[in-house]
Amino acid sequence: MLNNIEHIGIAVKNAEESIKLFNALFNTTPYKEEAVVSENVKTVFYKTGETKVELLQATSDDSAIAKFIEKKGEGIHHMAFAVTDIYAEINRLKSEGFVFINETPKQGADNKLIVFLHPKSSNGVLIELCQEII
Repeated sequence: MLNNIEHIGIAVKNAEESIKLFNALFNTTPYKEEAVVSENVKTVFYKTGETKVELLQATSDDSAIAKFIEKKGEGIHHMAFAVTDIYAEINRLKSEGFVFINETPKQGADNKLIVFLHPKSSNGVLIELCQEII
């Protein structure tokens, strides 16, 4: 079961410039910056209320974020939902006909296991499922 919106991912060209903008918007600084080497991305996290906002900057020209920005420009990249049991949720959603980009959870940012649903099976929205690693 999807518990809540865990975070919204925003693709940015330049994290340092975007940090200035989001510091002013949220009137706070990021609580975490992290490189996810396997995804060729730098992440910056803010928390507003119960929801997080993740800024994503490509660290390689062939990363998914670089390709997204080249095609669509900066903006909302994905919505992430927290789940209690990522494996059960993958099985449930597969049985409902959803298609995954990756069906095997992998280590993501912010101490999470993650998988992504293909946007073609979710009305054009890239959906991330994430489970806290204990």
